[in-house]
Amino acid sequence: MAQWNQLQQLETRYLEQLYHLYSDSFPMELRQFLAPWIESQDWAYAANKESHATLVFHNLLGEIDQQYSRFLQENNVLYQHNLRRIKQHLQSKYLEKPMEIARIVARCLWEEQRLLQTATTAQQDGQGAHPTGTVVTEKQQILEHNLQDIRKRVQDMEQKMKMLENLQDDFDFNYKTLKSAGELSQDLNGNSQAAATRQKMAQLEQMLSALDQLRRQIVTEMAGLLSAMDFVQKNLTDEELADWKRRQQIACIGGPPNICLDRLETWITSLAESQLQIRQQIKKLEELQQKVSYKGDPIIQHRPALEEKIVNLFRNLMKSAFVVERQPCMPMHPDRPLVIKTGVQFTNKVRLLVKFPELNYQLKIKVCIDKESGDAVRGSRKFNILGTNTKVMNMEESNNGSLSAEFKHLTLREQRCGNGGRTNSDASLIVTEELHLITFETEVYHQGLKIDLETHSLPVVVISNICQMPNAWASILWYNMLTNHPKNVNFFTKPPVATWDQVAEILSWQFSSTTKRGLTIEQLTTLAEKLLGERKCACPNVWACENMAGKGFSFWVWLDNIIDLVKKYILALWNEGYIMGFISKERERAILSPKPPGTFLLRFSESSKEGGITFTWVEKDINGKTQIQSVEPYTKQQLSSMSFAEIIMGYKIMDATNILVSPLVYLFPEIPKEEAFGRFCRPEAQPEPEFPESGCKSTQPYLKTKFICVTPCPSVFMDFPDSELLGNAFPGTNSGNTSDLFPMSPRTLDSIMHSEAEANPGQLESLTLDMELSSDVASPTSM
Repeated sequence: MAQWNQLQQLETRYLEQLYHLYSDSFPMELRQFLAPWIESQDWAYAANKESHATLVFHNLLGEIDQQYSRFLQENNVLYQHNLRRIKQHLQSKYLEKPMEIARIVARCLWEEQRLLQTATTAQQDGQGAHPTGTVVTEKQQILEHNLQDIRKRVQDMEQKMKMLENLQDDFDFNYKTLKSAGELSQDLNGNSQAAATRQKMAQLEQMLSALDQLRRQIVTEMAGLLSAMDFVQKNLTDEELADWKRRQQIACIGGPPNICLDRLETWITSLAESQLQIRQQIKKLEELQQKVSYKGDPIIQHRPALEEKIVNLFRNLMKSAFVVERQPCMPMHPDRPLVIKTGVQFTNKVRLLVKFPELNYQLKIKVCIDKESGDAVRGSRKFNILGTNTKVMNMEESNNGSLSAEFKHLTLREQRCGNGGRTNSDASLIVTEELHLITFETEVYHQGLKIDLETHSLPVVVISNICQMPNAWASILWYNMLTNHPKNVNFFTKPPVATWDQVAEILSWQFSSTTKRGLTIEQLTTLAEKLLGERKCACPNVWACENMAGKGFSFWVWLDNIIDLVKKYILALWNEGYIMGFISKERERAILSPKPPGTFLLRFSESSKEGGITFTWVEKDINGKTQIQSVEPYTKQQLSSMSFAEIIMGYKIMDATNILVSPLVYLFPEIPKEEAFGRFCRPEAQPEPEFPESGCKSTQPYLKTKFICVTPCPSVFMDFPDSELLGNAFPGTNSGNTSDLFPMSPRTLDSIMHSEAEANPGQLESLTLDMELSSDVASPTSM
């Protein structure tokens, strides 16, 4: 079944997450219209190769034209208009940068796969596999039962109010009838009454007694109903809504994305509707009391307190229901929310969890930053919000009819105050530890009530240069890991200490949130040893931007670049579990030494700031002694030219007789190299005719070339320690790399290497040749 069809069958909570993936950058309508074609393209490859991205982009425009023709035949005017608008937008935005749209589509497809996997895992595991899941379900069942009970009691109260009104009308009619006949005045003057009059008076007294009894019953039940509402409301706001906000914090830093608001909105809307009904009933009591009142009237005694309580409940519920549904995030960095760069657009979305149609287009939202600046750290920078900072909430922007407003075009500009933007020169925090709050304000006028609503984002870190991103993200991780305080902007003046277990969890999330695989215990143990040494109980300074011991960069810069390397260049290999990644030198030697020659593993470089990956293998020297060799790490620059799988498959070393051999045979523990990496290599392209337009067949096709990675003269450096091999170029090379890419025909490579060896024995230069030989000069030879 196609991926898009599978997504349509997910539960509402997963569909809500799906809706958040799409925006104007890549509209959901386009995903729907062209679903099979979109899923058939290699967007990940296009995102890293401009020529392929250009081809795919033009094919995309062609597919849009074909779909437009179909809608034209169907006379579907709306879809024609939408598709034309989408095509114009794509052309204006991505025609000169097709790799950008390829990255966006690749990211959406990957997020869809991850969403499907999450839903499938949850379905397979069942709630029985998660003890806390049963507790939450029971709490929700109790909550829903209480809400149903409140709705039933409100309806019962409505019936009793009608009974009270009917009884009061009867009493009022009989009272006024007797009064108009003068019988009541005679009684008041002490005159004798006829038996009929006394009977009527007795009936009137009985009616008044029944009226008083029903009023007291209604007032008492209303007080009890308001107490029940107060209990359920605290459950909703202090527990369920607070739990959602905490889950949102966790989701922002890579945790499970369990942040759907639909069920919570249904509950809060139901309670708000019941409260408004009760408020109308209390107003009805006031009307009844103004028509008929008497000494000891319970309405006079208790109605003001009931009115005050229901108004306070409704006000507080509305204030709690105004939330930030999507935290501030730059669209080009969706996996780094709450970090904002000055001058770069960011988006966020607010939502009112009370779905009242009468409020549609009635609430105007205003955005500001650091409204409560008195709580900010002394010396913190000040900013202005630019762009469209006011917007009206409506039900059309959301896919489920919720009352929301999405801000897509906001930017921050730093105020210049003579101290580099700071209001005081004695600032105690660095830029990436300053926290700022974005506030949203509006007013609600509903049924005679004016309610001021205000909510704010989680604390954000504002950077001025993208190189500050890793340390800013570390601050976001640290804050949201350790506190659920909504606006503690002074957090880093005295940050709390975290345990290693807490840090290990968020480190694993950084991988599992963007790939299909988190970190293993062994990988985390390696990171713990690297970061803390023997101090595994607490991590007081892990988030900080100080450089690691012996390195010229911080841990977070190093880790961020490794994550970026994984996502862009080696994602498939990581997802398959082929990359061991984080492993100490001692552990590496221990697990490889007993293995046969040719066994190798893949790990990340510890010395490369920009992120690098290397492979280490086992070989035997001429004396039969086991040697552990490592190639200098491959970086993003090299991997952008050739996939890591192809590098591994084609990697060669020059032996003592100047013959190219592959030292890589089995991926640890014992997976054949071809079995592990062969499927990730692109098939070789078929030779094309020399004159395709004329239709003539070429009689002299070009000889195919193949890129291979070669390390020359391994015997020269066989005894070098691993640290030197990893940190320096091999002797005998003048390129500064331990291996070079050689694009040439196999036969040519062999002849050049032999002639070079004869002319300069013991000194082989790095070669990079791109030769095109016709078939009459040399015949193709496989390598």
